Amino acid sequence: MSGTTRGPRPSRRGLVQAVAGLAAAAAGLPKGGVAEARVEPECTSPAGDHRENLIEPFWGTRQGGITTPPQRHTYTAALDLVSTKRNDLVRMLHIWTSASAAMSAGQTAQPGVAPAVSDSGEVIGLPPARLTLTFGFGAGLFMKDGKDRYGLAAHRPRALVDLPSFNGDQLIETRTGGDLSVQACADQPQVAFHAVRQLVRLAYGVTRLRWAQTGFIPGIGPNETPRNLMGFKDGTSNPSMNDAAAMEQFVWVGDEGPDWLRGGSYVVFRRIRIALEHWDRMPLDFQERTFGRHKVSGAPLGRRNEFDPLDLDAAGEDGDPVIPESAHVRLAAPVSNDGAQIFRRPYSYNDGADFTIERWPPWRQGVAYDAGLFFVCYQRDPRTGFIKIFSKLAKYDMLNQFVTHTGGGLFACPGGVAPGEFVGQRLIETT
Repeated sequence: MSGTTRGPRPSRRGLVQAVAGLAAAAAGLPKGGVAEARVEPECTSPAGDHRENLIEPFWGTRQGGITTPPQRHTYTAALDLVSTKRNDLVRMLHIWTSASAAMSAGQTAQPGVAPAVSDSGEVIGLPPARLTLTFGFGAGLFMKDGKDRYGLAAHRPRALVDLPSFNGDQLIETRTGGDLSVQACADQPQVAFHAVRQLVRLAYGVTRLRWAQTGFIPGIGPNETPRNLMGFKDGTSNPSMNDAAAMEQFVWVGDEGPDWLRGGSYVVFRRIRIALEHWDRMPLDFQERTFGRHKVSGAPLGRRNEFDPLDLDAAGEDGDPVIPESAHVRLAAPVSNDGAQIFRRPYSYNDGADFTIERWPPWRQGVAYDAGLFFVCYQRDPRTGFIKIFSKLAKYDMLNQFVTHTGGGLFACPGGVAPGEFVGQRLIETT
């Protein structure tokens, strides 16, 4: 599902036969055994295309956007369901599936309908940009305000818990939670925003947008680790997406989950504001001790190379640990958390400037960057993944002097979609 297909750059104008086939499949034709479907575009582009001209397949056994090589931009949204009619929910999921398959292939949200009325049109002429759309189900889909609106309460996964209140949280209600999530990732920011914008439009009257967040990572080589806004490499200790055994162990839901979720995952989003003005005044040595890594190379303190293993027992001439007891990498390391790991897919964000009150001394008020990290992580079970790891980080991490969590949520992401199915079909069909 997460493989990338190189092909000619598709046009978003008009109707092509392959897209018509996709639309028919999404409308409910019998399911086939095909793992994924690709759209053949109608136009040919010059040789040597940039990766923005590539298509990430929508259909498959896994949802795209999880172990897909990270795209440069994200537009993520959470929505609340406002219709209590089960048929409205099912119809919307059908429509979302058809639109997502089409947009992922570089077409308009409603192929076969004139772009002027089927789509907002701001991406006409743009490439598909490796667009992926990843859907998640929040607790409110199963039970909300004591009501089982869609007859799904009995099928809520045990691991889809309410996130606990962590030390230092300053969550904003309008930036937190949601019944559904959709994360669009693409190598063009406008392509990612367009995709979510169309899904919101197509769900009018059934859902209401709750929160949205943009994000970006630098354009880097395939073997490079991106840097966050604090200047440090982010994701060095991730389990490799090419290690199938590690992905099965830490990312994909197995037999312990309900049938509709097997092969899927759980995603945690956290909007983390960073006090960059405060951080930028800190000496380099202090910054490196806070992270437990060298800033330029990304190597653990006391080592030379980025991927050298952490030596948590090493001591300096003064007898103190080379990697401080409260350093971020020490507290987040699997050895410090009974082997727990998560698969990080974070993005930086910059939402301008905002009036703020800092959490830690020296307390002050003023105008500061509203910028930081849009933390995204996937795991097999959030109770033994994010919650276990972050419970320790929230208490002891030196980074807490500079970061404040202001929003996010937890969602269960079902497995992939085969042609003829719709997103979440296995869940809906259990009732």
